[in-house]
Amino acid sequence: MSHVSITEIREAVGHLKIMIRHVAVDPRMGARARLLIIGLISLMLAINGLNVINSYVGRDFMTAIADHDRAGFSKEALRLIGVFALLTFASVMSRFCEESMGLLWRKWMTWRLFELYADHQVFLRLDQTGSVENPDQRIAEDVRNFTTTTISFILMLSNALLTVIAFSGVLISISPLLFGVAIGYALIGTWLTIRLGKPLIKLNYNQLDKEAAFRAALIHLRENGDLITLARRKDLWVGRTWDRLADLAANFTEIIQVNRNVGFFTTGYNWMIQLIPALIVAPLFIDGNVEFGVISQSAVAFTQLMGAFSLIITQFQSISSFVAVIKRLSGMTQSVLAERDRITQIKKETIQDWDHLEGIRIEHLTLAAANNHHNVIEDLNVTFPKGQRTLVFSSEAAAPSALLRAIAGVWPLINEGHVRRPPLNLCLFVTERPYLPSCSLRELFVRPYPEAMGEVEAPILAAFDTPESQIHAVLNEVGLANLMERIEDSDTIHDWQSELSLAEQQLIVVARALLAEPIFVLMERLGSALDPETLKRVIACLEARNITVIRFEQTQDALDLTAARLELGAQGHWTWSPAPHSGAAV
Repeated sequence: MSHVSITEIREAVGHLKIMIRHVAVDPRMGARARLLIIGLISLMLAINGLNVINSYVGRDFMTAIADHDRAGFSKEALRLIGVFALLTFASVMSRFCEESMGLLWRKWMTWRLFELYADHQVFLRLDQTGSVENPDQRIAEDVRNFTTTTISFILMLSNALLTVIAFSGVLISISPLLFGVAIGYALIGTWLTIRLGKPLIKLNYNQLDKEAAFRAALIHLRENGDLITLARRKDLWVGRTWDRLADLAANFTEIIQVNRNVGFFTTGYNWMIQLIPALIVAPLFIDGNVEFGVISQSAVAFTQLMGAFSLIITQFQSISSFVAVIKRLSGMTQSVLAERDRITQIKKETIQDWDHLEGIRIEHLTLAAANNHHNVIEDLNVTFPKGQRTLVFSSEAAAPSALLRAIAGVWPLINEGHVRRPPLNLCLFVTERPYLPSCSLRELFVRPYPEAMGEVEAPILAAFDTPESQIHAVLNEVGLANLMERIEDSDTIHDWQSELSLAEQQLIVVARALLAEPIFVLMERLGSALDPETLKRVIACLEARNITVIRFEQTQDALDLTAARLELGAQGHWTWSPAPHSGAAV
C-alpha cells in the first residue's frame, strides 16, 4: 500500500495557499465575518482565562473539603457554580460563532469555486479530459469539510497556544518535574501516532472518490432505469455496482484497521494522562509539602496542558482526512485554473467575435475527433453568408456536430484555424436533443444572454416581463397551439423532457428563437424528429424574421435545393457548393 510522505503533505499545504488565494478569500464576506472573528477571539480568551480561574477555585474547593471547613466549602461551591455558568455561556457562544463563520466561508468559497468551474465551459473540458474525478463532490462536500475543519483547526491551535501560556506557569509552580514529564510524554506520543496513522492520509483520499463512484452508480440507475430494464442489463449494472461497493468496503476496511492500531495507543495514552499527575504530586501531599487541593489542581492543569501538547494525537484521524480534502480541492483548483487559461487562449486564437455581422467565416479550420485519433475536418475555408440558407451535411454524424460546436466555441480539439462569427447573443444553437430543465413555461423563454455570471439576474428578471401573449403567439406559430391547453399556466413547473416528445422539445427552442430574433440560428439534425412539413414551416417562420438558418444534417433533402451546401466527407475532406444563381462564398 502506498503512503503519502511528509514532502507530499508540505506540497498539499503549498497548494492550500494557492487555493485560498484564488478561491477561499472573498471580500463579500464583509463586516459579518469580521464581527464573527472578533467574537471568536474574545470568547477564546475568556474561556482560557476562566479555565485558569476554575483550577484555583477547584483547588480551594477540594482543600475546604479536606479541612472540614463548611463555610469555606459553601463559599467555594458558589464560586465554582458561577465559573461553570460563565464557561457554559462562553463555550456555547464560541461554538455558535464557529459554525456561523464556517457556513459563511463555505457559502462564498463554494460560489467562487463554482464560478471558476463554470467559466469558459471549464466543466465541459474537465468532463472530456477526465482530469478531475467527481468535481461535483469536491465543490459540495469537500468545500464543506475544508471550511469547517480549517476554522476548527485554527481555533484549536490558537486555543492550544493560549492554554500552554496559561497553564505552564500553574504546572511549573506546582512541580517543575511534572511540567517536564508533560512535554516529554506529548512528544513521544505525537511521534508514535504519526508513525502508526500515516497510511490514513492516502486511504482517506481514496475513500472520498470511491464513495462518489458508488453514488454515481446508484444515480445512473435512477436516471436510466427504464432503459436498463428494456435492454435487460440489470445484471450488468448490479455487477458493476457491487464491484464499486466492494472496492469501497475494502478501502474502508483498511481505514478501520489503521484506526484500530492508532486507537490502541491513543486510548491508553489518554488514560495515563489522568494517572500521571497523581503519581508525581500525591507523594508531595503525603510528605506535607502541598495542600490536598493541589492534587486536583495539578490534574486539571496537566490535562489542559496535555490537551494542548497532544493536539496531533487527539486529532490525527481528522488531520489525515483534512490533508486528503486539501489535496483534492487544491488539485481541482489547479486543474480548473489551468483549463480556464488554456480555453481562454484557444478561444483567443481561434474563436473571434466579428463586428462584421454579414456572415460566419471559417478559415483554415482543422478539427480532431473526440478521441483525437483522426481529423473530422481538415483546412476548412468557407463563409456562411447572412440571408442565405445553408446546409451542412455528412454521412459521418461526428463532422457536422463538431463544426457546430466549434462555431459555438465548445469543441475541445481545434487543432488550428479561426472561426469568426457575430457575438453569441446574435447566434442561437438548436441541438438535436435540446436542454430543457424542469421549470415553468415562462422560464423556458429566458434569453440565454448575457453569459457573464455576474449578470445572471438581469435576463431572469427580464423573462418575467415577457408578455404571455407573445409566448402563446410563437408557440402557435411553430405548431404548439395545444401546449397551452395541456398545462395549467405559464408559471407551473414541468419536467419538459419527460412530458414532451423530442419534436415538441425542438419546437420549443425554435419558438424561443422567434422571440430572441438572433441573426443566425444553427440547427442540428432537426430533420430526424420533425416531419418535412413541420420543418418547412419552422424554417419559413425564422426566415420571415430575417433570421439566417444554417442546418447541420446527415443527408440532403428537398427543402435545401436552393440552399448553399457544405458536404463534409471522409478523412476530413469537404466540398462547398454555392446556392444556385449566387456567387461562391469561399
